[in-house]
Amino acid sequence: MISGAVYALLAGFLGAIASSSAKLSLGSEYLKGMCETFLKAWVRAGDHRINQEETSPCDWLNIPLRFLCGGLLFACNTVMWTFFSKALRHSSSSARVTVTTTASNFVSSAVLGKVIFGEAHAALWWVGISLTLSGLLVLHGCASQPPPPAQGKKDE
Repeated sequence: MISGAVYALLAGFLGAIASSSAKLSLGSEYLKGMCETFLKAWVRAGDHRINQEETSPCDWLNIPLRFLCGGLLFACNTVMWTFFSKALRHSSSSARVTVTTTASNFVSSAVLGKVIFGEAHAALWWVGISLTLSGLLVLHGCASQPPPPAQGKKDE
């Protein structure tokens, strides 16, 4: 049986994939650039010749790739909400699930942003992530305590 924390981590990761897919589907330059880079590497490796005067396959392949990324956006969001719901069901605290999902999303977004888009984050961003992760560790380290017994009214 998978614990609530694992579901929360997966939900955060899928949220990061969904946001990256949205950025890819709405920003056409990213997909076209990746396609052209792949095409140049394939041409060099296979010694194929492409006439520069003709339209590049990336010009027409760009549209289906954008639709594919849009579909991936909706699919990842659907599965993310499913995992988030399962995390809430399997966890004793909704705060833990929310913080874990948020932290996982931030870290995954940073990694995907660096790998896919070549983004770099400022030191202040990393300080904020470190504080968020520290709060997550404190929250997970605290054992949940049962509420104190209710004291009944005294008859006077």
